[in-house]
Amino acid sequence: MSTATNVDATAVNTIGWLSASDTTIVVPVYQRQYRWDIGGCEQLLGDIRAVADTDDGHTHFIGSILSTASTADAEDAHLVLIDGQQRITTLMLLVAALHHTLAASDPELAAELARVLVRADDPARTKLRPHRAWADVFESVVLDRRSAGDETRESRFDDNYAFFRSQIRPDEAAHIWRGLQKLEHVSITLGGEANAQQIFESLNSTGEPLRDHELIHNYVLMGLSHAEQTEIENEYWLPIEQNTGEQIGSFWRHYLVMLTGREVTVVGERGVYDAFRHEFPRLGIETLRAHAAQWRELSEIYRTLLDPARTPDPAIGRQIAYLNTFGRGMYPLVMRLYRDHLHGALGVDELIASLEHLQSLLLRRKVVGLPNDRLVARLCRAADEGRDALVLAIARITPSDERARVGLKYGDLPHASYVLGRLAGVDAHDGLDLEHVVPLAPGDDWSGDGVRRWAEYSDDEQNAHRALAQTLGNLTLLEAELADRAFDAPFPAKRPIYAESAIVPTRELADAQAWGTADIAARTERLTARFVEVWERPAVVGIDDDNLTPILDAKKRRGWPRGWQREFDYVEFRGEHWEVKDVRYLFNRVFKRLWADSRQSVIDFSARRGGPLYPAMAWNGQWDEIAEGQYLYMGWDSKYMMTAVQGVLDEAGWASEVFLKYSYIGDAMS
Repeated sequence: MSTATNVDATAVNTIGWLSASDTTIVVPVYQRQYRWDIGGCEQLLGDIRAVADTDDGHTHFIGSILSTASTADAEDAHLVLIDGQQRITTLMLLVAALHHTLAASDPELAAELARVLVRADDPARTKLRPHRAWADVFESVVLDRRSAGDETRESRFDDNYAFFRSQIRPDEAAHIWRGLQKLEHVSITLGGEANAQQIFESLNSTGEPLRDHELIHNYVLMGLSHAEQTEIENEYWLPIEQNTGEQIGSFWRHYLVMLTGREVTVVGERGVYDAFRHEFPRLGIETLRAHAAQWRELSEIYRTLLDPARTPDPAIGRQIAYLNTFGRGMYPLVMRLYRDHLHGALGVDELIASLEHLQSLLLRRKVVGLPNDRLVARLCRAADEGRDALVLAIARITPSDERARVGLKYGDLPHASYVLGRLAGVDAHDGLDLEHVVPLAPGDDWSGDGVRRWAEYSDDEQNAHRALAQTLGNLTLLEAELADRAFDAPFPAKRPIYAESAIVPTRELADAQAWGTADIAARTERLTARFVEVWERPAVVGIDDDNLTPILDAKKRRGWPRGWQREFDYVEFRGEHWEVKDVRYLFNRVFKRLWADSRQSVIDFSARRGGPLYPAMAWNGQWDEIAEGQYLYMGWDSKYMMTAVQGVLDEAGWASEVFLKYSYIGDAMS
C-alpha cells in the first residue's frame, strides 16, 4: 500500500494536542480576523456540557485542524495554522475563563489548564499566537493582564471570554474540564511540498453542505450499534422519508415548532438541527424507539396534510384542502390537532371547527393586510392549555367583522377562487374560471350599460372602475366554456351568458340592468354579509388589531445587525405601554422590573443559566448595578439578550403578557 508523502492526518485528543509541551501555533498574517460570536460560543459550551454527561467512551468531534510545520528557525519551531483558527481561538478563551475561575480555589486543576494556554518554558506568551495586529489584545485576555484602560475596549476576544466567565460556575468547572478532555479532532499536517491552499479549498469548498434533516439523521443513528442503526433506519427513518418526500426538511421544522411552541430559525443557521439537538440532547436506544414511533406517526399525518385526498373522513379532508390554500404555515398546529383526533381526544366536529377557525384567521388577516407569518408557534402554545385557550388565542388575532368589511369593500380579494367557491357552495377547481365583470383592462368598446363606451368614461370614472375590478363585488366564478364567450364582452352581452351558469351568485348577475361602481359596491355588501358567516370569528372579546408579537415569538438576531437601535415601535408589558426601541434597553428594563416585582425568578434563572446577574463585576465589560451588590452584565449580543429576556419572563410566568410591536425597520431587518 502506498502512503501520502505530503499530508499526515492523525486523530488526536484536542486538549492533549494543545497541552503538549512543545506546542506553539501561529496564525499567519493572511488569516481573517477572529469572528466567532456569542451564539457560536453558546453552541460550543452546550456541546461540551453534553459530552461531559456521557460515558467515558463517548467523545465529541470538532472537525479537522490543518497546519504546516515551520522550520525557518529551529529554536522557534511552530505550527502555522491554515484552517481551524476560529475553533482553536474559542477553545483557548474557554480554557482561559476556566483557568481564571479556578486559579485561587483549585490550583492543581488550574495548573493543568495553564499547560493548555502557555508553554512551561515561556509562560509570558500564549501557545496560540494570533496575527500581531491583535495578538496583544488576545494575550491580555488569556493571560489576565488587562489594564484599567482596557475596560471599555471592544473586541470579540473580550466579549467571548466574558461570556464564558459568566456561564461557568465554580462548582461545575470540573464538569466542564471533563467535557473539554473528550474533544477530538483530526490533525492534518502538511509537508513542505504540499499545496496548502488547494487542500484548504478541498476541505472547505467541495461537496454540498449537509442539510438539517441529514444532520438529524446522522445524529439519531450515530453511536448506535450496526443492528440498532439498521432497526431505526428500516422501521422508522425510511417510513418518515417515504411519507414526507421532498418536504422532509419542512416536516422536521414543523414538528419542532409543534413540540416546542417556538419559532425555529432557518435562514443563515442550522436552526432546525440545533433545535432538534436541544430537545433531544441524549438518545439511548429505548428512548429513541419511543420518540421515533411518534415521529413516524406524525410523518403519516404530514403526508395526509400534503395530500388531503388520503384523509379517511371526506369532511376533514375537504377542510384540510381548504386550509392548504394558505400554504403550510399552520401545519405544526394541524399536525397536533389531527393527532389528538386520531387518539380520540378531539372529535370530528371539534377538529373541523378548529380548521374553520384557522381559515377565518388567515383569510381575514389577508383581507385587512396583516401578515400571517409567526403566528403558529403562539397557537401551539395555546393548544397546550386546552381547546378553549386555542379558540381564545385565534380570536384575539382575528380581525373583526368591521375591519373585514372595509377590507373587502376597497381591497383586492385574496384567494379569490377559494372564497367565491365556498360562498357559492361549489368546488372552485372543477372546471371553473375566475371572471371579472368589469375587465381588468377594458377595451374602448366595453360598456357597463350598453349606452356609453369605455372610451367615453372620464378619467375619474375609469380609475374608479379599475380600483374595484378585483374586489369581491366584481368577481365571480364561471364555467370555462361560458367564460370564453364572456371574455372582455360588454356587460349587456354578458347578462345572457351569466343566466346560463349553474352557479347561483353568477346567475344572479343576469338580473342587473347595468354594471358600474355602485353595483359593485352593492354586491360587495351583499356577499360580505355571507362572508362573515362562512369565515366567522370566534365570539370572544379582545382583538390584537395592532399586530403585536408575543415576546416568545420575537425574532432573535445574531450580533448587532444594522437598524437594531430602532427595531421596535413599542412594547406592551402586562398592560403597560413602554417606549422601548431596542433589545438592549428591553433587556435592561425587563430584568430591573422583575428584580423589583418577581425577584426570585431572576435569581433562579440566573443561577440555572449562569447569568446575567452576578454579585460582583468579575471581569471587564459593561455592567449595570440593579441593586446593592447585584450587577447585570450588558456585554452580550442581540440574540443572547433576547433569549435571556424570553427565558426570565417565562421563569416568572409573565411571558404571555408581554408583546412587541416591530417598527418598519424591525420588519425589514434580516
